[in-house]
Amino acid sequence: MRAVPQFGERRPDKVYRDRPAAFGVLVRDGQVAVVRIVKPAVPAYFDLPGGGVDEGETPELAVVREFGEETGLKVAVREPLTLADQFFIGSEGVPWNNRSSFYVLDLVGEDASLKVEDDHTLVWLAPHEALAALRHDSQAWALAAWLRR
Repeated sequence: MRAVPQFGERRPDKVYRDRPAAFGVLVRDGQVAVVRIVKPAVPAYFDLPGGGVDEGETPELAVVREFGEETGLKVAVREPLTLADQFFIGSEGVPWNNRSSFYVLDLVGEDASLKVEDDHTLVWLAPHEALAALRHDSQAWALAAWLRR
């Protein structure tokens, strides 16, 4: 069993709950799909599309579902990419340790009816721009792992 890299700062005054999560790397015309997220009382930030794995759901199903909810794009998992964990304080103030699976995805189509997260906007960035923009080091690390392939 290989070690999974841990990112983020674990603050001693917080109790972090493990959160299974899945994120995807989707490339179109040399650009990487990211989402710009705007929430009240925090500066806008960028993430790879994806999120929490629901009870009874596989990470592969979660990344497809989350991608649609955040971007309106229909995707399929091509292959697993890597694993990484990230301590962070969510925008609602809840401390999490994202236990993330990352996947390389293929674009299947567009379906605007899938998009339900109004605070997420799909943005296409050059890979190195995305590396610099991503909020979480674990996501930038996974994207760098994809680039090095």
